[in-house]
Amino acid sequence: MTSPASLSIRSTPFEHPDAVELRAAQRSELDVRYGGDTEPGIKPTAADMSEFVIAYDETSGEALGCGGLRMLDDGTAELKRMFVVQHARGSGVSTAILRELEARAMKRGCTTLRLETGTAQPDAVRFYEREGYVRTANFGAYAGIERSLCYARQLA
Repeated sequence: MTSPASLSIRSTPFEHPDAVELRAAQRSELDVRYGGDTEPGIKPTAADMSEFVIAYDETSGEALGCGGLRMLDDGTAELKRMFVVQHARGSGVSTAILRELEARAMKRGCTTLRLETGTAQPDAVRFYEREGYVRTANFGAYAGIERSLCYARQLA
């Protein structure tokens, strides 16, 4: 298990091989949970992700998780592609990625972070609620999608 002391969060291009691999693992997991790719709206790309980070175990060099920000407007960003490999869950990796993305959003002038998760992801719901995110009405492409659960957090 990774300890916080051996973890580093690095800004990484969206198309970096580690980013591609982590997003593919996330997609595979979500396909199992939902029976296929059910994401509404426009999928994130390198062109619209203003920040993308990967958490690495500095001891082994393994990429453990990722996440990014997509700007929605001048003061709001959406968390996208938050994912941690199975064996690193519960070790603080997801919290470290989230805090890094929140800090980066604030540097960009954001006052609000939004996100979408789904009804087949109770682990994600527990995580975001524990980290201070509050359920909101579904926004954008998620409006009217019963399996989508949207959350927001005001940044300090």
